[in-house]
Amino acid sequence: MITIGGQSKSLAAGGSASSGKANWLSYVTSAQKSSLIENGVRKVHYKLPDGKEMVEEYSLETDVLQKRVWRVSEAFRSEKWDVEVGDPIAQFDQVESPGIRENATAPFLTKRITKKSIEWRIRNLPYPRDVYSVTSDDDGITVRTSNKKYFKKITIPELERVGLKADNSLLSFNHQFNTLIITYKKPQLVQEMEAKVLEMVKSISPSKVPELKDAPDQCKPS
Repeated sequence: MITIGGQSKSLAAGGSASSGKANWLSYVTSAQKSSLIENGVRKVHYKLPDGKEMVEEYSLETDVLQKRVWRVSEAFRSEKWDVEVGDPIAQFDQVESPGIRENATAPFLTKRITKKSIEWRIRNLPYPRDVYSVTSDDDGITVRTSNKKYFKKITIPELERVGLKADNSLLSFNHQFNTLIITYKKPQLVQEMEAKVLEMVKSISPSKVPELKDAPDQCKPS
């Protein structure tokens, strides 16, 4: 399975935050790209220079990224799509990635993006708020409970892609309806990088694109 955090670290490696941002922008800019617009969503398919494939969906109303998935090829298994941002895809049976459910009652993680923040929701966590500890370090976010019933490490590719480390002062969390909601305020560098990627995405002339026929169902034209 693709490890998005690991991939992102290599792209952001090389020292300064500005070099990390340049590496990620160069990576997606150099891809073969195609786009279509349907039902209020801009869908973009990337064939990246290292052979990986990525599909993104943006809201036409807000320009906010709603979904990002990566094609995964595994030995002796059919190809699947690894969810980085957005709701789960039913075909998955792994439990390590955002949006993957092992069973109906197990905790599962989803991730969404807003203009100013990154948000993760871990559902099926019934404990009161004071049981949870949510902290950040160089590797991302760590979630643990004082009753030792739950532990989770969460990478933040958006930071890795601009060469930044997580900052506890930008991290907050809340708990309601059996869901732990973790929010990370986007640093300025992340917002600038996303604006440049969006500008590139908008420059792609949309059309009915054959390459999207192999995308997950949520990313296909109807």
